[in-house]
Amino acid sequence: MSDKQHAIELLDRLAPGQLAAVVHLLETMIPPEEDSDTLSPAEAKAIAEADEWSKHNQPIPHEQVLAELGLTMDAWEKMSRDP
Repeated sequence: MSDKQHAIELLDRLAPGQLAAVVHLLETMIPPEEDSDTLSPAEAKAIAEADEWSKHNQPIPHEQVLAELGLTMDAWEKMSRDP
């Protein structure tokens, strides 16, 4: 059995979440195409998922996210100025 055939056999046995992780890994291993205006399948999927999420959920204010991380807007702005 070739490596490619073995890989396909193993992929067929993965759960959906495991398969998604392998696809992400493979996408990071393959150099991006020259056309930078084109979204990768992973990017398109992430945008679609975010769009779907936003249809059923209220947006989370930036300040709330920062507060959950123990940050303030002042600290965030300082971080953006001082890399």
